[in-house]
Amino acid sequence: MTMSRDFVNRRLHSLLGVIPLGVFLIQHLTVNHFATRSEEAFNAAAHFMESLPYRYVLELVVIFLPLIFHGIYGVYISFQAKNNVSRYGYYRNFMFLLQRITGIITLIFVTWHVWETRVQAMLGAEVNYKMMESIFENPLMIAFYLVGVLSAVFHFSNGLWSFFVSWGITVTPRSQQICTYVTMAIFVALSIVSVRTILAFI
Repeated sequence: MTMSRDFVNRRLHSLLGVIPLGVFLIQHLTVNHFATRSEEAFNAAAHFMESLPYRYVLELVVIFLPLIFHGIYGVYISFQAKNNVSRYGYYRNFMFLLQRITGIITLIFVTWHVWETRVQAMLGAEVNYKMMESIFENPLMIAFYLVGVLSAVFHFSNGLWSFFVSWGITVTPRSQQICTYVTMAIFVALSIVSVRTILAFI
């Protein structure tokens, strides 16, 4: 019974990491990337997202509840995992370890980012270009955001590989190798978008 519950929880953890959290990550990066065009373009995109109907319900159901489960269960998985990179230096072993490390970093970063933006918005602050610009006036915050966002992007991209394997989509060695190339290409593409966005606020 315990193994069955653990199996279901791991499947749910994997699914939520891609849908809806992975989809939201791409959407969030896309909206933020409007900062590379102009301050007005970013503010317009941010205002559009904030004016969506049932926004609070959507945020709760599509983002925060899945994020809480994925984050808490992810920490449990990380501490249960037996990392043996020092004994078996295989590529997938290394990626397995990186997935756990970036998961913890991402959880810390997302918690802080939610506090700096969504919670402050609830307290009356306006989430706009000026807010992000003021955050990045501190060089330490630039470094923190770069590490946090790139960790989130890697965790999602590499997590896609695990998702396809665990759900039986890529079962052959060749399909898994192709999936490795595809997911790393996604990581590179989203990393470029992320770094360009951060630099746009500086």
